[in-house]
Amino acid sequence: MNHQEEERLVNMEIKIAQQEDLLENLNQTVYRQQKKLDELEALCLALAGRLKDMAALAASSAGQRVADERPPHY
Repeated sequence: MNHQEEERLVNMEIKIAQQEDLLENLNQTVYRQQKKLDELEALCLALAGRLKDMAALAASSAGQRVADERPPHY
């Protein structure tokens, strides 16, 4: 193998190593993003449940108040 072919082979190996490093970094980024998305989805579901509970409580409270109030014509 001559010097030019050896240099070309070394350059290709360097590029492959850089690409492997980049791929590993990208995989880690995707993993962290997916983890954060899962956390945010769980938070949204919990908040939606709390809003539903609060709306039901407000509706039942409003129904009780209306039943206890005197009509306006009295």
